[in-house]
Amino acid sequence: MLSNCTAAFVTLATSNFDKLVSFYTEFWQQKPQIYRQNVYAEFQIAGLRLGIFQPDKSNNAEFANSRNSSISLCLEVEDLNSAIAHLTNISYPPSGEIVTASHGKEVYAYDPDGNRLILHQS
Repeated sequence: MLSNCTAAFVTLATSNFDKLVSFYTEFWQQKPQIYRQNVYAEFQIAGLRLGIFQPDKSNNAEFANSRNSSISLCLEVEDLNSAIAHLTNISYPPSGEIVTASHGKEVYAYDPDGNRLILHQS
């Protein structure tokens, strides 16, 4: 383990910066705590720091295939039905039915860039 690591957070690279920031602003019903127009936005929710950035043009090749993202943000919610209603209200309804797993109920949805959101209720 890195002994000098003081924090960890998730960042998403996107070529659709405004759309993705708008989605997470509506999803979490708050503006980003840090915002640099067309460059970086950061949300802080329940112990999660989520950064969204638009790669510099010199780094575009590194992120060219990110549309087929393998990232999943697993978000534990108190009321799964309310979370589903909220996603539907902002025009991003879940892609399937609620499933029951060994650890509770969950449903999958996707942000505008195709990153999977797992909404989970214990």
